[in-house]
Amino acid sequence: MNGSRFAAVVITGLILVTIGLSAFTVNERELAIKLQVGKVVESDYAPGLHFKIPIYQTVRRFPKRILTISDRPERIFTAERLALQVDSFVKWRIVDPVQFYTSTGGILRVASDRLAEIINNAIVTEFGKRSVQEAISVGRAELRRDMLAMASTTAQGLGVELIDIRVKQVEFPDDVRNSVYAQMREERARVAAERRAQGHEIAEQRRSSADKERTIILADAYRDGQILRGAGDARAAEIYASAYTKDPEFYAFYRSINAYRNSMGKPGDILVLDPNNEFFRYLNQSSGKR
Repeated sequence: MNGSRFAAVVITGLILVTIGLSAFTVNERELAIKLQVGKVVESDYAPGLHFKIPIYQTVRRFPKRILTISDRPERIFTAERLALQVDSFVKWRIVDPVQFYTSTGGILRVASDRLAEIINNAIVTEFGKRSVQEAISVGRAELRRDMLAMASTTAQGLGVELIDIRVKQVEFPDDVRNSVYAQMREERARVAAERRAQGHEIAEQRRSSADKERTIILADAYRDGQILRGAGDARAAEIYASAYTKDPEFYAFYRSINAYRNSMGKPGDILVLDPNNEFFRYLNQSSGKR
């Protein structure tokens, strides 16, 4: 009886051990494949409890989450043959565990190294098509899109999907930074000189235009003044003529009085004339007789 009980216990234990070795679970954060003598026999496991043949079959699990590769900065060249230090990172995930296991042996480090090489080739290629300005500011979004498209095609062979490629930092290497900054200063100085020249040219044009307008305005004003002056003189002559025709003698007397005032009105003036001169006609005829 004791022997039978012991055998039952042993058998029960073996059954439990067999079940323990046969059962495995897959959670929501994992991808799993079943291997049989090194060959994949099953994949696409849903989260939950599953079974395998102990020893004869094994299970490999891979992370389902998004992974990150942040490698050391790489030295690349732009279209102007300027060297840049580009620091980038990549977001990726495993989408085909069978292909991933076949191409990398299921080793994440191998996959990371191969992806880093693929990304580096894409960065070198795309930066080499662009100038520094295009790569850094103007075409940053287009550069990211082209790098992602180029690298994704190659990465599909690894059973992975590239989520995003981002350039964290772009710097000039120490050996070219000073020369590049000198070129930038020269370029800015050239642009500044061009802007100053353009400003002087515009100022001269506006100054010339203003002088021309001033000359035209003064000429028009002088012309209008002369017209008004001529009209006034004509009107004055008309009035004088009308007054002269009404009383010629009084007009002559009035003109003589004005001549006396203008010629002898200042202290110290000396006028040497014959007393019988026609100029003193009205002074000599104080009686008022003609």
